[in-house]
Amino acid sequence: MASTFEAASFHFSPPPQLAWARRVLIKPHASIPAPYPVTTSPELLENIVSGVRRVTDAEILIADGTRSGDPIYPVYETLKYRFNRVLLLDVKDSIFLELENPLVEFFATPTFWVPNLVLRSDFLISVAPFHVVNGKGRFSIANLLGLLPLSARKGHEVPEYQGLKGLDVEKVLADLYFTVPFDLAVLEAQQRLDYQDDPLSGSSTHYGKVVVGEPYEVDTVASRLVGEQPEHLALIERGRQTLTETGPSQ
Repeated sequence: MASTFEAASFHFSPPPQLAWARRVLIKPHASIPAPYPVTTSPELLENIVSGVRRVTDAEILIADGTRSGDPIYPVYETLKYRFNRVLLLDVKDSIFLELENPLVEFFATPTFWVPNLVLRSDFLISVAPFHVVNGKGRFSIANLLGLLPLSARKGHEVPEYQGLKGLDVEKVLADLYFTVPFDLAVLEAQQRLDYQDDPLSGSSTHYGKVVVGEPYEVDTVASRLVGEQPEHLALIERGRQTLTETGPSQ
């Protein structure tokens, strides 16, 4: 179940299983040098890091990548991502491994290329702002797209995610949820940002909430706030039912 908190008084309470983790990966939405609500706020990340530190001395990693393929470290600096004893990483510097989709009947793709830092971490947290793009919710599961490798840049075009060109993004998100399962999602819904193509030209609405829980559950709560369920959540519901009935592919 997902829990909703008042943003003004929110303090991250780690789930019990986090105490056993030796390496924790936090995936913020930090792809461009613009403050919250375009990106994940440093205040929320500090809140989460402090909560993790209360229960474990695990290594904490924060990782994301830019959509342009440019180095992300200047973006981290602009966003004031400075945390004690936390390693900031650029996803594109990782070794990528091909993971098989556990769904026998996948929606878009049978595999994803995933950075090894995901596989080497014991506990995975997606920390995303509350975005609505062209009327469609883009929450904690959509935030995981930033982990994927980019294809080579062609001219001045924005690179596509490797191997996903031409695929339905809603189906890709459903497959990504099953192939790269994150343990926890924290949705920063203090503000809702609506935009079409450019988040810098979006309009924000005050909500004053933080939603915490399993990623599908968190995004389901967020979709109720929007008033419309994104297609990938309906697909995930179908996939979960399939796995319950048949089990994952061998």
